[in-house]
Amino acid sequence: MRLSYPPSVKIVKVPCTGRVDAIHILEAFEGGADGVCVVGCLEGDCHYISGNIRARKRVEYTKQLLDEAGIGGARLEMYNLSSADGPRFARVTREITERIRELGPNPMKTVSGLRSQVSG
Repeated sequence: MRLSYPPSVKIVKVPCTGRVDAIHILEAFEGGADGVCVVGCLEGDCHYISGNIRARKRVEYTKQLLDEAGIGGARLEMYNLSSADGPRFARVTREITERIRELGPNPMKTVSGLRSQVSG
């Protein structure tokens, strides 16, 4: 089965979403990502027992940080999917991509662009 998701989506594989920390998400935004979508296994079905639950808490915390920083927590989302549900993964990536498109570019891109113009 060939999945169709937006070409702008960059997939970063980790052994478990429990390995994803707030700093990783913030570095993605600092690096110019317009949005981040963390996709983990179904709750209660984590091979590492509670990794996806820890990840959900970290994502919620990071959403608050993004709101406080003026970037917007709506640019970050977490989904729990079965690894066998490829069509739903493709649908979720299209939905989050559309949301990000509506929100516009990452505000940090504008700030970093101004910073380089001022210093350059």
